[in-house]
Amino acid sequence: MAEIRGVCDGRFGKVAEALAASLDADDVGASAAVYVDGEPVVDIWGGYVDAARTVPWERDTITNVWSTTKTMTALCALILADRGELDLDAPVARYWPEFAAAGKQDVRVRHLLGHTAGLPTWDEPITAADLYDWTTVTARLAEQAPQWEPGTEAGYHSITFGFLVGEVVRRVTGRSLGAFFAEEVAGPLGADFHIALPAEHDDRVAPLIPAPEGDRPEGFLVGVSDANTPAWRRAELPAIGGIGNARSVGAVQSVLACGGVARGVRLLSEAGCERVFEEQYRGEDRILGMPIRWGMGYRLENHTCSWGGWGGSVALVDFDHRMTVSYVMNQILWADGYTRGLGIVLAAYDAITA
Repeated sequence: MAEIRGVCDGRFGKVAEALAASLDADDVGASAAVYVDGEPVVDIWGGYVDAARTVPWERDTITNVWSTTKTMTALCALILADRGELDLDAPVARYWPEFAAAGKQDVRVRHLLGHTAGLPTWDEPITAADLYDWTTVTARLAEQAPQWEPGTEAGYHSITFGFLVGEVVRRVTGRSLGAFFAEEVAGPLGADFHIALPAEHDDRVAPLIPAPEGDRPEGFLVGVSDANTPAWRRAELPAIGGIGNARSVGAVQSVLACGGVARGVRLLSEAGCERVFEEQYRGEDRILGMPIRWGMGYRLENHTCSWGGWGGSVALVDFDHRMTVSYVMNQILWADGYTRGLGIVLAAYDAITA
């Protein structure tokens, strides 16, 4: 059985067993964390940084988590809303006047967070390199017409989500999303999560390992080969470019689970946390092709909110149990990639419901 390092409260032993089983099966390197009442009860890791399995995954190893980054971006918007600096029901154009073009004058901020804005992609062809030019890609989104009547349907804004919400944050605060997150969220919480990674941390990054089928699924704009470059790590990609580990994902998201405060740091009120459950859409997502409930930036189920990243990373926040569960890995899997993270989540629930 794979060696698991870190700390694990005795009653959460099945979480460590689940991570070991995953490392013995499909995983190369991974970390898992469980926070209850804002405190870590599981903080474990194992495996290797490289596909050749020669460099161990360490306590401070970090990697790209793809769309788990969206939970960080959504949290920034919720914090600003709680402070009264951002009205989630206001037209986006109140903060970003150029956005009113092409019939988008009535698109609300909540439509951006709920994937109902009708801007799931760019109308014109775009490359991975184009994503590094914030001004250009946001301007192109501002010029576009929505693909459907905003607020009436949902279509997962896989990459545009970060630019849309991020530009609103920039207009409100005068700071980029990555800077706001670093200064107002990660910094106060001591969380090792980055949206635009400083070069001095490069030596801690575990490169992503492509799925057996290849670098990216057909039709995907970006692939593993893009995420493994310095240009990607330096760029602010608030939908898909966050870099961290399970500990840092859990540390940040535990704020929501605990009414806005974790480990002595308050970022928003209890009511501000509950706004995540304001349902923006219920039905089949026209991009994902599956039924879903979208809240303010998160998938909703009962009194939990969650989302994950392409290939397998997961963040789940359970308000009733004041618990956050997170899983981050470097081996990308397209088919059943999320079963690994689900195994970690189910093991955590086994502990708290026993």
